Amino acid sequence: MKTYSIEEINQVLKGEIVGHTNTLITAPEQLEEAKETEISFIGNKKYEKFWATSSACVAVVNQDIAIEPGENRAFIKVSNADLAMSQVLEMFAPPMPVFTVNIHPTAVVDASATIGNQTKIGAGVYIGPNVKIGENVLIYPNVTILDECTIGNQTTIWSGTVVRERCHIGSHCIIHPNATIGADGFGFRPDPERGLVKIPQIGNVIIGNGVEIGANSCVDRGKFSSTIVGDGCKIDNLVQIGHNSKLGKFCIMAGNSGLAGSVTLGNGVIIGGSASIKDHTIIGDGAIVGAGSGVTGDIPAGKTMLGYPAVEARDALKQWAILKRLVRDANK
Repeated sequence: MKTYSIEEINQVLKGEIVGHTNTLITAPEQLEEAKETEISFIGNKKYEKFWATSSACVAVVNQDIAIEPGENRAFIKVSNADLAMSQVLEMFAPPMPVFTVNIHPTAVVDASATIGNQTKIGAGVYIGPNVKIGENVLIYPNVTILDECTIGNQTTIWSGTVVRERCHIGSHCIIHPNATIGADGFGFRPDPERGLVKIPQIGNVIIGNGVEIGANSCVDRGKFSSTIVGDGCKIDNLVQIGHNSKLGKFCIMAGNSGLAGSVTLGNGVIIGGSASIKDHTIIGDGAIVGAGSGVTGDIPAGKTMLGYPAVEARDALKQWAILKRLVRDANK
């Protein structure tokens, strides 16, 4: 079991220790659940009230904290407690699942595939013809990577993921279990004689560097060219990205949100959980779409949108307030 003194943890965080404790810290935990040997954090002043009843011996806190740590307890003051706590979690993180050999004997790797140095390939993996995989890649059991795909250096692909033909994933990416990269886009057209006719989807998916794709999420291939996920994007679980959509850098999409076909997101766009975006919509840099919203038209850069259909946040809040008053008055 890993243990650290408060001084050892602060060597990483480079904060200011307030108070004192000799207790060795055995794990990080949330305030309400923490034991006497555990470290927690206070990332918002509204949680200060929980410190008195918490058993944690140490908390990582923001500089503006208004309470004292107490006897045999201490704070580590930092400029951003949320970011600092991520460093603490890294210190206590258990090791990744172990590969006993670089390529498991039950993996099927086509003779034309290129595998980089120190890449690990787990049991039951299939690597197709002309695939190129970089160095220090981790591919966990039962992953399928089809013909002519490329995977960049130090990318991790978890079990059950399917990367279909001609798709490209950059370096330092994480693809979580059962994600599907490059399935056909949803393209059908009605025909009086044949019913719904499938439109061939002959494009691919290009995923940049430092991208994370959550479990059971789907990124569909383009109909003509490419569906693109830019560098540094973070995609939650159960997210749908439709064919020919293009995400700029550092976009965030929360769980159950979805883009229809040919949606364009600028850099730094945030899509809240369960939000849905109409096809051929353009969302500008830094715009925010609130959870559960439905976007039916273009959004300028920097705007925050709420509601269904989505309108500017301040207008949505006014509408809801008016509706609440109308309902209240009607019930008098």
